[in-house]
Amino acid sequence: MGSIPKDSIKILITGGTFDKEYNELTGELFFRDTHLHEMLNLGRSRVPVEIRTLMMIDSLNMVAADRAMIAEHCLRSTEEKIVVTHGTDTMVETAQVIAKNVKDKTIILVGAMIPYKFGSSDGLFNLGSALAFAETLPHGVYIAMNGRYFMHDNCRKNKKTGEFEEIL
Repeated sequence: MGSIPKDSIKILITGGTFDKEYNELTGELFFRDTHLHEMLNLGRSRVPVEIRTLMMIDSLNMVAADRAMIAEHCLRSTEEKIVVTHGTDTMVETAQVIAKNVKDKTIILVGAMIPYKFGSSDGLFNLGSALAFAETLPHGVYIAMNGRYFMHDNCRKNKKTGEFEEIL
């Protein structure tokens, strides 16, 4: 395999609904491995990416040290464009930690409301949108969901509608 192109996008995987699977026997959701490679292939993505799995956890279980580690990986990344897959429940909190520490990169946090393996997931669409936003938006930290992007400090997850919205 050749070298990573200069304009590649770093994708940092942290878990979240993107990568959850369903145990038919117990009815529980769990993590095995990331589905990101499969999603990029299915979406026929030709965007050069460098993928790194940092953790595979539900964002409700993230602690300050996890968020600090994600921010540190963003800071140390040689790529200026970064996509972070993340659970939607605490995505805004992680974005705020990253924004405090990283100033000279375009960072997009993206998630899904329905696990990819369920077949009717919004994850594939959200991932494609996040890659496009990473390529086109100026430096800053953003959240990408439902075909839209939001500034990290001006959005929230509306738990009644299951969508992200701007804070007015």
